[in-house]
Order: sequence, then C-alpha cells, then structure tokens
Amino acid sequence: MAFGSTPAGSGKHRGGSRLSRKTAGYAGIAALATTGVVGAVAAPAFAADNTQHAIPDAGYNAVVVADDLAGEIQNQAASQQRAAEHAAAQAQAEAEAKQRAAEAKRLAEAKAKAERDAAERAAREEERKRLNTFVAPVDGSYVSTQYHAGGGMWSSGSHTGIDFHAAEGTSVHAVGAGTVVEAGWGGAYGNNVVIKHNDGTYTQYGHMLSLSVSVGDKVTAGQQIGRSGSTGNSSGPHLHFEARTGEQYGSDIDPLAYLRSHNVSL
Repeated sequence: MAFGSTPAGSGKHRGGSRLSRKTAGYAGIAALATTGVVGAVAAPAFAADNTQHAIPDAGYNAVVVADDLAGEIQNQAASQQRAAEHAAAQAQAEAEAKQRAAEAKRLAEAKAKAERDAAERAAREEERKRLNTFVAPVDGSYVSTQYHAGGGMWSSGSHTGIDFHAAEGTSVHAVGAGTVVEAGWGGAYGNNVVIKHNDGTYTQYGHMLSLSVSVGDKVTAGQQIGRSGSTGNSSGPHLHFEARTGEQYGSDIDPLAYLRSHNVSL
C-alpha cells in the first residue's frame, strides 16, 4: 500500500506544482501590472500586444516630424520670397531714383544750355546793335553847308562833305563803331580824324580844335573823338564831315544819305 500510494502522492504533488506555478504566474503578472512594468516581464503574448501598439505610435510621430519639417521649409521659402521681393523692390526704387536723377541732370543741363544760348544770342544782338548803331557827329546841330555846294573855297570846285554848325570846343562824336586810321594834321582839313567802320566805309571829321584819339584806337558810336574848331582851310568854327568808300580823298559819297541809311535822323 505504501508503494502504491507513492505514485499517487507523487502525481498529486506534480499536479499541485503545475497549478501553483500557473497561479503564481498570474499573480506575478497582476503584481507587475500594478507596478507598470508588465511589458518588461510579460509573457510572449503580452509582449506581442505591446509591440502591436508601438507601431502606430511610431508612425504618428513620423507624420508629426514630417509635418513640422514641411512647415519649416514653407516658412523658409516664404521668408526667402519676402527677402527676394524686398530686394527687387529696393533695386527698382534705386533704379527709379537713378532715372529721376539722370532726368533732373538732363533738364538742368538743357536749362543751362538754353540760358547760355540765350545769353550768347543777347550778346550777339547787342554787338550787332553796337556795330550797326550810328549817331550824328554833333548833338543838336544842323547842316549849314550841303554836299556838292559850289564855290571857290574848295579846290575840287565843290564841297566834298557837309558842314555841321558847331561853336568852337563843341564835342565831336564818332558816328559809328570802328578803328581810327588817321588822326592829326590833314592840310586843308586842319586837325582831322578818319575812321574805318565795320561795314567797310570811312568817315572824316575836319577843322577840329583838338583830338582825343590816336591811330589804331577802337571807337564806338557816340564816343568823343575831339572838339570842333576852325583849323585848316576854314571860314569859321564848324565841323566838316565826309563819308567815303575809301580812306583817301576823292572817294566821297553823300554824307546825309549815308547817315540816313544808318537810321540817323537829320
């Protein structure tokens, strides 16, 4: 009996041991579950469950990271676009400023040129007027002896000029701008002056008391060249005035017509 009871006893012991281990395993799992470390010592079935839950978590994190990276790239692209637009706007502003400056410079240069041209035209006109302005040789006077008047007083038999009434010492003026080609004693003309004018004609002033110019002097219309008198072949104080086509005696032309052709009223 004792022999036959041994296997039974032994079988009960083994069966009890298996149940005890299984119960202990469950208890251990429960205990580990309460401590939060069940995943570390769980049975393969539980470990498999934890692995299946981790895969979706990793995919979600990857999506989040990808979304963040895409957002960062978009932000950088937007920032670069804004920088490019700012640089383009600044370049355009600088180009427009340069264009405005160039236009302002062009307008200023054009204005300066116009002013210079106007000044030059005014100067030329003034010079033209100066060169073409003629006056009477004696202010407020009149012709006392006409051109080509006859008589024995003149070696040619007629008067080669006109006489202006003028008391001794009266100021005598150049009738127009020109150069003095003779100044001094002129024989029958007494103290005389001959002027070559810019149009190529000549005028002569005779019988003067004194002279105030010399050969080579440049004179202007109305400039004093001497004072009237009665020197040379003269019957009394007056101014003998001649207009000529040449410097020498015998090239005389009508003095009144000459002065009137230069807008001198007598």
